[in-house]
Amino acid sequence: MEPRRRLRNPTLYEIYPRSFRDTGTTGEGDLRGVADNLGHVRDLGVDAIWLAPFYCSPMADGGYDITDHRAVDPRYGTLDDVDRIVARAHEMGLGVVCDLVFNHTSCDHANFRAGIDGDEDMAARYVWRDPKPDGTAPNNWLSFFGEPAWTWNHKRQQYYFHQFLRCQPSLDLRNQAVQDDHHETVAFWRDRGVDGFRMDAITSYLFDESMKDNPPATPEVKDRVSGAPHNPYTWQDHVYDMLPGDGAAFGGTVREWAGPDIWLVGENNSGNRAVEMSLNFTRDGRLDAAYTLRLGEIAGTARGIADTIDAMDGRWIAPWWFSSHDVARHVSTKGDGSARSAKFYALLLSVLPGAIMLFQGEELGLPQPDLPREVVKDPHDLIYWPDGPGRDGARVPIPWTEQRPNRGFSRARDTWLPMKWDAGASVAAQADDPDSVLTFYRRALSLRRAAGFAAPDALSAHAEGDVLRLDINVDGQAWQAIFNFGDTPVPVPTDGVERAVALESGQLPRFGAVLARA
Repeated sequence: MEPRRRLRNPTLYEIYPRSFRDTGTTGEGDLRGVADNLGHVRDLGVDAIWLAPFYCSPMADGGYDITDHRAVDPRYGTLDDVDRIVARAHEMGLGVVCDLVFNHTSCDHANFRAGIDGDEDMAARYVWRDPKPDGTAPNNWLSFFGEPAWTWNHKRQQYYFHQFLRCQPSLDLRNQAVQDDHHETVAFWRDRGVDGFRMDAITSYLFDESMKDNPPATPEVKDRVSGAPHNPYTWQDHVYDMLPGDGAAFGGTVREWAGPDIWLVGENNSGNRAVEMSLNFTRDGRLDAAYTLRLGEIAGTARGIADTIDAMDGRWIAPWWFSSHDVARHVSTKGDGSARSAKFYALLLSVLPGAIMLFQGEELGLPQPDLPREVVKDPHDLIYWPDGPGRDGARVPIPWTEQRPNRGFSRARDTWLPMKWDAGASVAAQADDPDSVLTFYRRALSLRRAAGFAAPDALSAHAEGDVLRLDINVDGQAWQAIFNFGDTPVPVPTDGVERAVALESGQLPRFGAVLARA
């Protein structure tokens, strides 16, 4: 086995296996498709891959409803396929980061079913509570999707708690048996050579055992709750159903299980307090990094980027990202769907400090597909159709070639989500095109590594209206990066330019950017 990759401020490439590449004829991606195409990821210039869940799952929530954390879902392959990915990645100089979903399981998990059938030890691993005298739920808590966080089970004559879908019952992480099981899971994948873990929904791990009602959210509180304003979840002040401070302390327990050399990153959904929380999650002996859902929300403004940099105060512990499997593609939501806006965000991401995270297809400049309701499978999208988060659109399989009908993704007649990419969107079409988005990403990430932008000696951010200016110093070399988010062209210096997007006669139009040696 190749030695483990020690990750520090890495550039991560998220792979959603179901949509990456299908080596069979199922219309769904598989782990062999990941292993066989790591060369594309290596050539992009990233440091590691983040593998979204490939564990056994009924797939009610895209694989985040798990029945066995230490087994591979047969639709994706086998444990041997995971070992092959790890070995191949290490041969190519890439690390492997796996998802850990410790907040909940699937309702089909054997332990949950046993608890329903009367095994009290198994029931104690989850959060069961008696109804109020009038038969209603124990309190007013809402799930992240805006529905009641309690579901009645007639066999136990109790409600069970779930912070997400009703098919995702929350675990009681204070239960020693639950902790022991999670410890075994960490050891299992660590011993197979995995280099890091992404801790899903870590701010939701623990709750106040008093079970008090959450108070209504004031306008100020609403601004710090992650979620769309039409989602009732944002109307509560979540002071009792989630205790991020306790979750941060639990991160120290995970660190003890993983050891000092495993890179740990948490998903933080604490709204405009997210950077503050991430600083707590990454105290000594805890996680290496904690990315925030807030970054995806503010990525379209100069002020949002500048304020976040200021809030970190030189501790680059919150990885930057613009797209993921959980949100619509940023080229359409923050940009205008054009190659120019894709390159604009590529250059911005490449100069930001700390770790950064790319989502598969981002390097191709893929826009957000417009899917008809009848093909959408994601429950979050369906609850708020047509105003959902667009998760299924982000998960449409990526195009590898120009060959119709499935663009090299699969030999199946139909893919699990329909693919209607424009001509020229594929890896094959862009790989040797000097003006393509893919080529731009490769060059931008190569410069990021060579210049050392992940760990600057000094960085200051300035937002003036819709214009963001970053002054960066690394190893005695000064850099200046300017990004125009607005409609009004702005004049910029043209000396020492290393990378530029739409720079014309010393002017930057909307989604124009320049990076220069100062």
